[in-house]
Amino acid sequence: MTMLNFDERKVPLVFRENRRARRIIMRLDYGKASVVIVLPKRTSRQEGKKFALSNKDWIAERLDQLAEPIPFRHGAVVPFLGENHRIRHRPTARGVVWCEEGEIHVAGYEEHLPRRVHEWLKSEAKREIETRARDKAAAIGKKITKISIRDTKSRWGSCTDEGELAFSWRLVFAPKYVLDYVVAHEVAHLKEMNHGPKFWKLCRELSPRSINIAREWLEEHGTELYRYGR
Repeated sequence: MTMLNFDERKVPLVFRENRRARRIIMRLDYGKASVVIVLPKRTSRQEGKKFALSNKDWIAERLDQLAEPIPFRHGAVVPFLGENHRIRHRPTARGVVWCEEGEIHVAGYEEHLPRRVHEWLKSEAKREIETRARDKAAAIGKKITKISIRDTKSRWGSCTDEGELAFSWRLVFAPKYVLDYVVAHEVAHLKEMNHGPKFWKLCRELSPRSINIAREWLEEHGTELYRYGR
């Protein structure tokens, strides 16, 4: 693996080929704290590395935005729908994972705790997102063919021409009004596959709270959502 050297750390450089790309594209994978270089057809990795080196200031600036990782373990504090909750290991308790009075309780062996917390949070994200998405789609007379919950790195949600929606499970860490806006944004694309005036008008109708506040929150705090569970 190619590494980029900075003053106090080394950052992995990951190459991906995309024949449809017209130019070299660079982005930061916040989940893995690595730099992803997308190479167009007939572009070498050496050219990709030169491109990354010529943009080290851009990379350094975004790396500085990365907060320290917070693994899922006993005593860790993580936001659940925008409210801080402490993870509490309950080795002798019955059940698996449940939320109560500002704590996320996890039964069973401690080595299973990270996986169980992750699965529970992903399940909660799916429940919140699916309910909101189907209600909003019904409100505008559109049908959703499929909803996927993924660990996306470059976008919080997406919508296809076939009516398939996909969302990042990490939205479960964000305040409810932020999650609601992202759902409204993608559902609005079922009717308006663009970002024109009609699209934004529909977004505001689907998410009554000011969408500007939600967008500003994501702009300021979005990268922090990648620190949990790492």
